[in-house]
Amino acid sequence: QVQLVESGGGLVQTGGSLRLSCAASGRTSSSSGMGWFRQAPGKEREFVAAISWNGGITEYADSVKGRFTIRRDNAKNTVFLQMNSLKPEDTAVYYCAAHRGVIATVTYQYTYWGQGTQVTVSS
Repeated sequence: QVQLVESGGGLVQTGGSLRLSCAASGRTSSSSGMGWFRQAPGKEREFVAAISWNGGITEYADSVKGRFTIRRDNAKNTVFLQMNSLKPEDTAVYYCAAHRGVIATVTYQYTYWGQGTQVTVSS
């Protein structure tokens, strides 16, 4: 079992930055592939970024490439999502997730989910 707790969301203006954190605990959390997803009102949950257990492999949605960076600190069992140049369309609840594989970009591949943190970008 892996427990995930997100933090760092908030309200920011267009062009601003936020850093989300996901604290993981439980068995083998440091050996799990991790990812960030987001869900806007009335829309399906969508992939944002993913990272392998050792940080050697990362994947990004096209909509965030060049603006968002995912990284992890296994010594602290924490995954981060640095979000720069934020746009109103980035407004959503952001979820951290974990899985047992190497890298994953779709929701059904993930086993564990956090409760989400709200990110609102004002225009």
